[in-house]
Amino acid sequence: MQKEAQLVKSAPIGIFDSGLGGLTALREIRRILPNEDLIYFGDTGRVPYGSRSHETICKYAAQDMRFLLEKAPCKAIVVACGTVSANALPTLRAQFDVPVIGVIEPAVSAAVGKSKNKRIGVIATAATVASHAYEDALTSLCPEIEVISRACPLFVPLVENGFTDPTDPIPRMVAERYLKDIIDAGCDTVILGCTHYPMLAPVISAVLGENVTLIDTGREVAHALRALLKATNTEKTDDAGTLSCFVSDEPHGFAAVAAAFLGVENEAELPSVEKIDIEAY
Repeated sequence: MQKEAQLVKSAPIGIFDSGLGGLTALREIRRILPNEDLIYFGDTGRVPYGSRSHETICKYAAQDMRFLLEKAPCKAIVVACGTVSANALPTLRAQFDVPVIGVIEPAVSAAVGKSKNKRIGVIATAATVASHAYEDALTSLCPEIEVISRACPLFVPLVENGFTDPTDPIPRMVAERYLKDIIDAGCDTVILGCTHYPMLAPVISAVLGENVTLIDTGREVAHALRALLKATNTEKTDDAGTLSCFVSDEPHGFAAVAAAFLGVENEAELPSVEKIDIEAY
């Protein structure tokens, strides 16, 4: 039994997102679980998922899962994608025999704990907002919560193309347009319902004001993962963790984007990245 437990502890953790936004979750996971071996897949060839149909999102998510599990016998999978978490999590949990953690439940729990006036904003992709997953989870946890959801489809391409500077008028103008309803409703807490959005947190915070608490889904899912590993006695505590990265499109722009997402100043410190054919899965 001890040998089996040790084998499980040494197994890697898989993480996937529709693009590179999930690297914000990866950054938090590496920070609080530095000994874990991680495999990251960004479906850069099919980003964004947020404008796709429910059926297509489920199909893509299953392919992403199969790739990670064929790459290694992962002890857990983190769905670092709000769209997949909102649309496909029950399907993935039923289809695959591995713990799967999405970003919604941890973020919702944190938001309810932080909000004082019970008015919570959710900003996410169109598919996530249409699913009502955050709204349902929030009101299930706290029925008196008022939820104001807003789709922000331009945020992902802004992030993927490096428009994250709070002094840049382009992201500021887009944020002001998207966040008006949330400001008018007086929300004191806002969930960043897509893992790309923490890269725009300075812009979003500047528009919303310093008294509004932002909930970083990547940070919350990292804490949920640590809790799972501790509860199942599968946390790896020896040796420094390794990181392998894969994408589904040409990786030539990966280094610059990943350096920003991971908070790495020297691109030489980044892992190598490999392109894979996700359609084969």
